[in-house]
Amino acid sequence: MLGLEKGLVRLVEYAPEWKRYFEQEKIALQTSLGSMILDIQHVGSTSIPGMIAKPIVDIAIAVDDFEESRACIPLVERLGYEFRGELGIPRRHYFTKGNPRLFHIHMNEIKSREWQDQLLFRDYLRQNRKLAKEYAELKRQLARQYPRDRGAYLDGKTVFIKRVIQLARLSP
Repeated sequence: MLGLEKGLVRLVEYAPEWKRYFEQEKIALQTSLGSMILDIQHVGSTSIPGMIAKPIVDIAIAVDDFEESRACIPLVERLGYEFRGELGIPRRHYFTKGNPRLFHIHMNEIKSREWQDQLLFRDYLRQNRKLAKEYAELKRQLARQYPRDRGAYLDGKTVFIKRVIQLARLSP
């Protein structure tokens, strides 16, 4: 199952087909963007096996230069995405697709902290089941508390996410 109405917080159990949805979208993006991009990664909760998640696939796209990557915007829009600007994160091109929402794209410079943090967080939770379980419980609690306030739900995860990224940075 994929898709979530705008503004709602609804968590579902992990679905193995999320990886397949990502792979299909990755092919379309690579075909459209070609050498303009450096990497495409599946990030967010749908990329962590066993993790409950909002049924929206998050895609991180790495570019060399933020300004030059503006040329990607119309190409991504042709694939059905809506360009949303930086949406609170400097030097990020953010896109959404679908109604209900199916995909989010976070396009960052490959050397940026944002790009690195997305991968660190994902990889650390993939390797640390105890922390992943703690994150899942926090998400459940926040979803119960803020079922119609995605902003509050996201804000409620910030301290935990920063802690995991810090642990990942300190990890050998």
